[in-house]
Amino acid sequence: MGTTDEYLRRCVELATEASAAGDHPFGSVLAGPDGAVLREERNREVTEADPTAHPELMLARWAAANLAAGIRAACTVYTSGEHCPMCAAAHGWVGLGPIVYAGSGAQLAAWRAGWGQPASPVAVLPITALVPGLPVTGPVAPFDEQMRALHHRAAQR
Repeated sequence: MGTTDEYLRRCVELATEASAAGDHPFGSVLAGPDGAVLREERNREVTEADPTAHPELMLARWAAANLAAGIRAACTVYTSGEHCPMCAAAHGWVGLGPIVYAGSGAQLAAWRAGWGQPASPVAVLPITALVPGLPVTGPVAPFDEQMRALHHRAAQR
């Protein structure tokens, strides 16, 4: 069983791997009820030419195919960035448990605007606007600042 810091550190590592591969810097970890890592994913939007290849969506799909509903509800998703509306909806439909994220969608939008980057094509909404009552924690320092630096490097490419 890991700690929140260990899981978020791994999410940042996965986001770094995604960025190095030419994808957007996002990474996520699915921890089971006992804290064991069940699955890891990184963003693959560019390398798979699929704008829906977000790690959070891939984890939700994997969980739906491989875990019973009761187990899914007791799992925690740790992720480098707050779920977008697509991923939050998938998380809710699949019935996964709590989410812990390093950086928020609002932070990312502000960072990108400050760097002169275009806005997301999808509204920035808090996860609980789509999945009311879901326990959500974030942003979590210092991982949010690590993600800011990683997104800044990616924006300069």
